Amino acid sequence: MKLALTRLPHRLVPLPCPTARLKMGPNSDQIDPALRARLLQEVRTPWRGLRRGLWLALAASGAVGLATMAMRAASGAEVASADLLIQVGALGLFGSLLWLDRNRAGS
Repeated sequence: MKLALTRLPHRLVPLPCPTARLKMGPNSDQIDPALRARLLQEVRTPWRGLRRGLWLALAASGAVGLATMAMRAASGAEVASADLLIQVGALGLFGSLLWLDRNRAGS
């Protein structure tokens, strides 16, 4: 069985980017100061948004697990202390990573 490959035109069309506010004119090599500050911040803390989202999701998972175990213990069921320790550790670790990755006024 042969597959027919179709050939697509290889035209690259530049799309306008609303965040790239380049100054045009005699000094076209300079960029907007707000954009430059944001890019420098991204260089100092790469992937910060994704990282904070991951810390938040993992801390929330630990909190949900801890709440589930607390409800199970409140109903009289037996809760393994090792499982409880894992949930408390996860909530503490990922909560502290989220706190350490916050915006600092001096940075």
